[in-house]
Amino acid sequence: MAPDPSSEPVRDLLADAQFVVPDEVPGLLSEHARRLGALDATIFLVDYEQRVLTPLPRPFGPERLPVAVEGTLAGRAFSTLNLQWSGDGTLLWVPMVEGNERLGVIGFELGGRRPDDAVEPLIKLTAHAAELLVTKSDYGDFFEYHRRREPMTIASELAWQLLPPLTFGCDRAVISGALAPAYDLGGDSFDYGVDARTARIAVFDAMGHGLEAGLLATVAVAAYRNSRRRRLKLSETAAAVDETIRVRFGSERFVTAVLAELDLDTGLFRWIRAGHPAPLVLRGSKVVKTLWGNGGLPLGLGAPGDEAEESLEPADQVVFFTDGVTEARSPDGTFFGTDRLADLLSRASAGGNPPPETLRRLVHSILDHQAGDLQDDATAVLVEWKGQGKESLEV
Repeated sequence: MAPDPSSEPVRDLLADAQFVVPDEVPGLLSEHARRLGALDATIFLVDYEQRVLTPLPRPFGPERLPVAVEGTLAGRAFSTLNLQWSGDGTLLWVPMVEGNERLGVIGFELGGRRPDDAVEPLIKLTAHAAELLVTKSDYGDFFEYHRRREPMTIASELAWQLLPPLTFGCDRAVISGALAPAYDLGGDSFDYGVDARTARIAVFDAMGHGLEAGLLATVAVAAYRNSRRRRLKLSETAAAVDETIRVRFGSERFVTAVLAELDLDTGLFRWIRAGHPAPLVLRGSKVVKTLWGNGGLPLGLGAPGDEAEESLEPADQVVFFTDGVTEARSPDGTFFGTDRLADLLSRASAGGNPPPETLRRLVHSILDHQAGDLQDDATAVLVEWKGQGKESLEV
């Protein structure tokens, strides 16, 4: 059988991009999209607050305007990870995902409604474009510059560089996180590592604000990663992070945390809670349990708590959060609170939202509750155990 010529632009995109700088990626994508029959193609990256999809410009290309995530076809493609067509069939929005990380969307302008067999090459081209963006982002600031809607503090710059990808997914588990305020983070962070049988997750909230808190959180995450990569047991990891903080910062600085492990085969969840809010278990769109365990003192104070365990059921979700979530205050002084958090999570789960979209909506609800002016970092991480072979990243 003769090769499909429409597949050549898809295969050639990465090869043609080997020696281009990040600024040249939008033009290269448009060129390859035209080879597939599209009139044009534009990359829209989601901003750090995940409210706006921002177009990447290219020399001599048409000027595009940012598109809101809420209430638009482009935003629906981003939120649901489903293709979206304009009413007249002349514009196709394709979600751009690398691994399981939502980067934005690509808008393909078409001359008219296309047959189904013309769509698959554009989907493949989008996947290759996402891979290209992630690869090229290490070599320049073009993508970062256009993602940002306002200046970022040095502490926030440090915090974002420290984070793993916000979403990970495999056939047995999904891990997704979100943080706010995006441009003024300080001491909140999270981390994870997944191997063939175990997912290891940690959420941190360092004492204080600004750069000093960011440096404290950086040391905590580095100590955690070092212990995790040495394959220390959960209790040994907590002790190692605790000692590192105590030796480096003394007894007057500390980090609250939850360190956890999930057995991907059995759903056995183990955790240690060190002066941190207790995670919630969401089952069937209801919060069914608070994972108190035998909590100890924050890391750095010498007694991080004892290990506890819980057997999860397939599709259970464990939600970690920092106190900036529940203690966010409205202008009239009302706390966001655990009940409001539980209700929002329950409604999002009942609506069938994938974990990244659930957390995006949660963070926006917190920001809206506090009129956009958070007094403390607010971080949430959602871990779903899917059992064997269940899918939850797609609606």
